[in-house]
Amino acid sequence: MRVITGKAKGVQLKTPEGMLTRPTSDRVKEALFSIIHFEIPGAVVLDLFGGTGQLGIEALSQGAKSATFVDARADACQIIKENLRRTKLGAEAKVVRSDYMDYLNRCREKYSIIFLDPPYGEVFLENALNRITEIDILLSGGIIIAERPLGKELSLSFDGYSRSKDYKYGKTLLTIYRKE
Repeated sequence: MRVITGKAKGVQLKTPEGMLTRPTSDRVKEALFSIIHFEIPGAVVLDLFGGTGQLGIEALSQGAKSATFVDARADACQIIKENLRRTKLGAEAKVVRSDYMDYLNRCREKYSIIFLDPPYGEVFLENALNRITEIDILLSGGIIIAERPLGKELSLSFDGYSRSKDYKYGKTLLTIYRKE
């Protein structure tokens, strides 16, 4: 796993041992950032299920203004911090150890890009989408990128948000919601 382009291009990112974290494949990450590359410069990013931090780090590498990484696991937060050190992008980043719903319930910041790549077998994605659209932490015109497995359905719309088409890469789907 590596940073694909920008200031930290080519830097190898550390991944955790075991199966608790499922990093986005380089193929899917390249496709995702190709889709959203015009959204990134100056963006304020939330990587809600941080894992390794690779999505937020890629955004920082490509010109995002700042990124907040949230993960409930201490080992994941340590890996995110290590990856920020490796890429020299830590000055623009904040790592928060918290359950995603606890973070959302106390969040007072506004974001222009929110990455949602939670564990596939859980209801975290649906819960996060519902809560984010309720508490209004996405700036006008901002986007939510939801990664999910083939076969997992998501709501077609949320009040005040439009949904783009699904982008399919093997057994992975990417869905983008834009705040109107």
